[in-house]
Amino acid sequence: MTKAARNGRGRYRIGIDVGGTFTDFVLVRGDGSLWLDKSPTTPADQSAGVMNGLAELAKREERPLADFLAAVDTIVHGTTTADNTMITQSGAVTGLLTTEGHRDEIELRRGFKEDIWDPAQSPPFAICPRRRRLGIRERLDFTGEVVVPLDELAVRGGIARLKKQGVESLAVVFLFSFVNPAHEKRVAEIVAEEWPEVTLSLSHEVMPSAPEFERTSTTLVNAYVAPKIRRYVGHLAARLEESGFRGRLLLMQSNGGIMTPDYVSRRAIAVLGSGPTGGVMGACHVAKAVGVESFIAGDMGGTSYDVCLVREGAAEVRSGWNWHHRYLIGLPMVDVESIGAGGGSIAFVEAGALKVGPQSAGSEPGPICYGRGGGEPTVTDANLVLGYLDPDSFCGGAFRLSREGVDEAILAAVGRPLGLALAEAAHGIFRVVNASMANAIRRVSAKRGVDPRELVLVAYGGNGPIHAPMQAEDLGIGEILVPRAAPAFSALGLLLTDPLLDELRSYIVPSKRIDLARLNRLVDDMEEKATAALAAKGSSRVTIRRFAQLCYPGQTFEMAVPLAARNGRVTAKDLAATIERFHSLHEELHTYASRSEEPILRGLRIQAVGSTRKPVLARAPRARGRAASARKGSRRAYFEGRCATVPVYDGPLLQAGHEIKGPAIVEETFTTVVIHPGHRAVIDALGNYRIEL
Repeated sequence: MTKAARNGRGRYRIGIDVGGTFTDFVLVRGDGSLWLDKSPTTPADQSAGVMNGLAELAKREERPLADFLAAVDTIVHGTTTADNTMITQSGAVTGLLTTEGHRDEIELRRGFKEDIWDPAQSPPFAICPRRRRLGIRERLDFTGEVVVPLDELAVRGGIARLKKQGVESLAVVFLFSFVNPAHEKRVAEIVAEEWPEVTLSLSHEVMPSAPEFERTSTTLVNAYVAPKIRRYVGHLAARLEESGFRGRLLLMQSNGGIMTPDYVSRRAIAVLGSGPTGGVMGACHVAKAVGVESFIAGDMGGTSYDVCLVREGAAEVRSGWNWHHRYLIGLPMVDVESIGAGGGSIAFVEAGALKVGPQSAGSEPGPICYGRGGGEPTVTDANLVLGYLDPDSFCGGAFRLSREGVDEAILAAVGRPLGLALAEAAHGIFRVVNASMANAIRRVSAKRGVDPRELVLVAYGGNGPIHAPMQAEDLGIGEILVPRAAPAFSALGLLLTDPLLDELRSYIVPSKRIDLARLNRLVDDMEEKATAALAAKGSSRVTIRRFAQLCYPGQTFEMAVPLAARNGRVTAKDLAATIERFHSLHEELHTYASRSEEPILRGLRIQAVGSTRKPVLARAPRARGRAASARKGSRRAYFEGRCATVPVYDGPLLQAGHEIKGPAIVEETFTTVVIHPGHRAVIDALGNYRIEL
């Protein structure tokens, strides 16, 4: 019998989050204990990095890989494959069949331009050039009635033309197909006859609601990334199975839930932007456990900084105007804002100004101090020079950082151009990246009319606890919460997330003319399908959340408003309460409400949430002595404009109740907590760091 089995830790659950620099792992053993680990991300084939990390976990558990994976019940995986596909513009050769006269919908993009002050701004890269967008004679009216029958000969001719152009993935977007999908379904039948090998994305399945541009953009992006997502997920599942895994593989979605690979393969766009979502879900869970309901979640990894505002324990899920990689995604997504600011962000001087990011050294070659051939100074290099990082204990000592070439690179790129000494140049990099991240928090909070000074900053990611104190000072935030599992928090969040299905139905009508019978039929149909789908995936208990998509006349963006219902049925009284709730929410978000206007219902949405067994957050042992017992030494570090010798603590030895006053440095296995002068850190009952400014 193996040591793990003797200790009663034989069954496992694993959360895996693939980041731009590191792939994070959280292992939950049968006895509830956690183990965090990291493995360098392998951009060419992310599954290689995943399998490398699993092999290391098996070694730690003293089991052969096959034996270890056979004992794993569930793997929950967050992948950046969809985002990387858009960033690198390496998706499938994509074609579009659409209603005649609407082939340019994707380029008109409602006239939206990210920078209205730049008349020379170039358009986004074309995932489907005009030559591969073909109009088909057909037309439905807004009620779904056929005005012009589908020209099947034109469909077959269009298929032949797209075949000759080497199209690999086909999107089909017909007007009002979300009301009556008959024409799109018929195209699917013709494609099955003529072109069975092509990947097919039908708009009524990807996004069954208006408006037209949003649906076209969403369906095209789905078609563009779907083949790569399917290949990656299929490849990973095959490698896991070959290595002995027999459990359930689940994938993180951008709406805050998890689902099976077969579901994601049909709606691949569900994983676009899902990378930071696991961390937000974990932050909600941990913050609630310690009594923090409203906060700002800040995740600083190796490549990006992701910010999300959480109020009353729940992250906001936007269902419409979600722009990612300059394309609009019209599906519900956790509202996370990302900027290019991470440990691998490259520092440079341009026109006499110091800039940091968004370019990143990533994991290959990585920062100069990794010793893998990197030649441009990064935030991690600056943190090493400032003394915040210990070259011998980085990543738990898994590999050593080197100062070779770091000092000269920082001086050459930043110091000499700006007339700064080495420490000043490194601190300049530190300050600039902090300012960028603080500005991201300002934008997120200002958009929602929230004063960040009233909130707690929950800092996680491998680099988050190093930089959060200075961000909090800039913003006037009084408290920082650093979870004990902060360096692999997104991976932990995956294991704290439930299966979730979002269903949308279009129903466009002024609110006073809503047919309650029709509304209830639509809600019942969505609930029935979602509940059955989750039950088939093993969820015995399903919670339903209902929303009405409402707007004022003339508005192009609707709000998702909780739909009041008694005993599962929406009555006239419930509808009136929902309309009043819309006015109140609109006033809260936009500072005004037009109660004299009749709102318009644009659609209905339900969220079906299943249930999973979640890891229990263990309580930290109560401290019996002072924090000095965890002190491991001291070193020179840069604080308040000068270098000083400060105490260094061994994080895993700190216990609940221990208090550390700054300046000080705490080294956890995969992160470092920097406590500045005037700050005080207290370890709470769950082992988290509560830093008071």
